[in-house]
Amino acid sequence: MNQACNGELVPVGGGDPIPLIRPTLTLGRRESCDICLRHANVSGLHCELTYKDGRWHIRDLGSTNGIKVNGSRVQKKVLHPKDVITIAKRKWTIEYVPAAAQRLEEILEEEEDILSQPLLERAGLVHPPRDERDKKRPRNITPLDIDDDDEDL
Repeated sequence: MNQACNGELVPVGGGDPIPLIRPTLTLGRRESCDICLRHANVSGLHCELTYKDGRWHIRDLGSTNGIKVNGSRVQKKVLHPKDVITIAKRKWTIEYVPAAAQRLEEILEEEEDILSQPLLERAGLVHPPRDERDKKRPRNITPLDIDDDDEDL
């Protein structure tokens, strides 16, 4: 498959999953629909799936029998992973990883320990504790610091 897949519709009870390969997909009985459902009680142009801001949305397109998400009839709704969509007594589970969850995983991988440094310090608003600054800063030696015994310095 040469197009990016943003998830899939998995038939409840078995069957081949339907890959969600475009950001907008129409579902209905018409041949012109992206996902053609040749079942009784499916309208010609039944509903639309839209991938927006990293989440799938479903919208009824004026169908006769409507759509349900997790058993409740809806006109439009943001879909979460594992939600069950019902169209004409047929059910599919939507499987995808929301973009926010992907980004969070990336952030957590990049940052080994988020809590290792206080937030104000990370923002540059507070200096590290004095003893840590002393360790990092080279000590300037003045003539008064040198004893007569320290001729090797």
